[in-house]
Amino acid sequence: IDRGQNLLEKTGADVLIWGCREENRLRLNFQTPRQYEKEDGSFVCLLDSMYLPADALAGGEFPQPLLDLLTGTVVSAADRPDKECRIYKKYLLKKIIARISKIDSAKSLGLEYMPYIMNQLGLIYMTAAADDENDFKIIANLFETALKYQKQIFEPTHLGCIYLHLGQLNDCASVYADKHSDVYFRAAIADYRQAQKYFGKYTYPYDHGHICYKLSGLYYNYWKRTEDLQALRDSVSQLRECERIFTQAQFPGFWGHIEGSLGYLLHNLGHRTRSPDICRLAVAAYRNQQKIVTENRQPLYWARIQQKIAETYYLEGKISANREALEEALACYHDALYIFETAKRAQAAEEARTGIAKTRQMLAELAPDAEEEETEDFTQP
Repeated sequence: IDRGQNLLEKTGADVLIWGCREENRLRLNFQTPRQYEKEDGSFVCLLDSMYLPADALAGGEFPQPLLDLLTGTVVSAADRPDKECRIYKKYLLKKIIARISKIDSAKSLGLEYMPYIMNQLGLIYMTAAADDENDFKIIANLFETALKYQKQIFEPTHLGCIYLHLGQLNDCASVYADKHSDVYFRAAIADYRQAQKYFGKYTYPYDHGHICYKLSGLYYNYWKRTEDLQALRDSVSQLRECERIFTQAQFPGFWGHIEGSLGYLLHNLGHRTRSPDICRLAVAAYRNQQKIVTENRQPLYWARIQQKIAETYYLEGKISANREALEEALACYHDALYIFETAKRAQAAEEARTGIAKTRQMLAELAPDAEEEETEDFTQP
């Protein structure tokens, strides 16, 4: 992975194709920049394999059916964020799909490659039409056909890739489908969990961690729709597992993003369970994010995180009547306010002032009780 990432950065390429000969077959894999770190990256996994007979290139030219499959997979893997590229990508994929639909790829390669052909076709179709509910059944049928031929799969991890893509498809369906979204949620969770059985935490840690990240997002969205507190707990649990794999040393940017998401989830969990301990865990996660987002390099972003820390301290102080937490909240609000005012961000500054006002009010409400306790203690003989 590291070697491939270095090559991608050096060359500026969108996709790197790895080739390996396995007896009488050639195996191709596809790597893209920061493949495991993108929240909405391509559906193509580094473990996705394209197999073809070793003698396929004996004639000096790539057979057209194989070329169409290869081109479709490369275009599917390419992941540029700008809108123009995404539109052109869909246009290219639709042209490729039109060509593929006229050719019997299985006949060109042989039935022994059927699960791989179906998996690649599913990836190409899913990349072109993941946001179109009308195509969900067609795409699902391609992946399910691949599973029917699983006895012809050469490595268990390749079976895991198919379940991963079924999870991705149902994940998309849960967002775009007008009906039965809960059914798609549950199906996506089941498929992702099935895929994890083939991607061991210690053998394929990044694939395992990537699925944990996806599961965390699914559980969070399910909680938002249903208010099921267990789903929020599961979201935190999956993201904690992801945090252990994508470490600060190896993935600083992604690790910082994970810490920020953990802070947000833990803040919500602390609020729902009225737990000061969980609130402190949220603060720790936000502080970790600030190890990457520093005040000197990204002052406004840092200030927004500081304001979230203030909100969490305020929540802790409100739940447990903790003056110390409220004073910490006040200090964090002032830190954020100073940066917002310096940058002339009026709305953000007003939000910080509102936070300062409510924190001072809460401190004032706690003050009489504290004075009364001190007086009673002082007058006792």
